[in-house]
Amino acid sequence: MALPWPVVDTHCHVIAPDTARYPLQPMGGKQSDWSRERPVDDAGMIAAMAEAGVAQAVLVQASTCYGHDSSYVRDCARAHPAAFVGVYSVDLLAPDAPAQAARWQAEGLAGMRFFIAGHTAADHATRLDDPLARPAWQYASDHRIPVCVQLRANGLPQLEAVLRDFPEVTVLLDHFARPVLDDGAPYAKAASLWALARFPKLNFKLTTHNMLESAQGQSTPQAFCEAAVAAFGAHRIAWGSNFPASSGGLAHQLQLAMDATRTLSEADRASIFSDTARRLYPGLGSGQA
Repeated sequence: MALPWPVVDTHCHVIAPDTARYPLQPMGGKQSDWSRERPVDDAGMIAAMAEAGVAQAVLVQASTCYGHDSSYVRDCARAHPAAFVGVYSVDLLAPDAPAQAARWQAEGLAGMRFFIAGHTAADHATRLDDPLARPAWQYASDHRIPVCVQLRANGLPQLEAVLRDFPEVTVLLDHFARPVLDDGAPYAKAASLWALARFPKLNFKLTTHNMLESAQGQSTPQAFCEAAVAAFGAHRIAWGSNFPASSGGLAHQLQLAMDATRTLSEADRASIFSDTARRLYPGLGSGQA
């Protein structure tokens, strides 16, 4: 696919074929179905990117496969520095959370992730705004580390509390927190999401989940993308495939996003598919040869 900008995928996962070197230790004790049924290693990711027309990717720790051991993400990012940057996971409430972050940052990874809700694992005992989490948030804020957060819409009040307490921390909200969109524009059921527009350091990943869910009921993907850009600005939105956790292949997932954003301006699409990611992860470079 020939595109006018070098596309960055901000949300994809890699799974190692070598379980002796990279042992499985999934969060919650259950490995995700997708990582068992359709795993993709670093070579497979690069091949899929070449086929789809994706220039670079942000490898996000597969918490439902490796928990907080981000060794494979680290090794992939080291092996392919022109193609990948990596995002590690830490135990948000652990007393040594800042030390965990410092370790992975020193080993070359570019961002932090707090995973508290997903299909396979959901840590209902963990709250983003728990007092025990303050050292981790403070470390991220002090060191300007972008933090990916995966939660559902019912957890947004927790995120709002964090953003009030740590106004300088940069957050990327995975999948827009999976809002309910079937009522269609202006999406009254997603009111708690739109209310976060006032936090300028909050950014959003527009992913395959959003493409599929915004096609339900009275909604269309184009209407959701237009509403999201109107609320937050394209400069705070970055595309992510969720490949291979979302099925269908990387090229298909990129095409879904291209179709969903077709009514936006070219400047807005450039932000979503390229520029926002490069601002958040400077290690990607400019994307220019």
